[in-house]
Amino acid sequence: MTDATEFRTIPTTTLADLLGRGQVMDIGIRPLWGPHGRVAGPAFTVSCPPGDNLMLHAAIHRAEPGSVVVTESGDLDWALAGGNVCAVAQRRGVAAFVLDGLIRDLAEVREARFPVFARGVIPIPGAKSAVRPLGEPVTCGGVRVEAGDIVVADEEGVVAVPAARSDEVLTAARAKLAKEADESLDAWEAAHRARIDKILAERGFEG
Repeated sequence: MTDATEFRTIPTTTLADLLGRGQVMDIGIRPLWGPHGRVAGPAFTVSCPPGDNLMLHAAIHRAEPGSVVVTESGDLDWALAGGNVCAVAQRRGVAAFVLDGLIRDLAEVREARFPVFARGVIPIPGAKSAVRPLGEPVTCGGVRVEAGDIVVADEEGVVAVPAARSDEVLTAARAKLAKEADESLDAWEAAHRARIDKILAERGFEG
């Protein structure tokens, strides 16, 4: 299977072109500070009900180094994590958090330069009581993510690459980037104009 770190050289825009909208998380899952480099790693999946963050706090002690902790929550009233949770995750080698929810202590997280992609910040933490299994499929930012899928996140957004397609997608992405690197802007412009003009003509546009 492909080493997830190989995806650090692949922009999310390239992956989105190859995988389509269904694998791209919605606009609400965004970097909470920046700039920072692109992150990529296998998903360690977590599910938390609204108002509760127990399983994310459990996950930081169980996620493998290099993994991206992906959490389903959808909670916009309580923080899933704060500065210490992020610091421990970082110290244990977690590559990033991708959270369908909120965090707090953003200044601490930014100072530590721990990548967090989430819906925002709020100063009050959730409770710790709801036990759910770790490593189950989750939905984050509208995208189904399974444990081991490769999650790639940068300033453009977050894309989940299904583990079963990782080799195929990495090969296609590298080929696409190589082709684009060899194409001048003049050549791109000429091809682009021809394509757009063809579409316009087919649809009866005159001008």
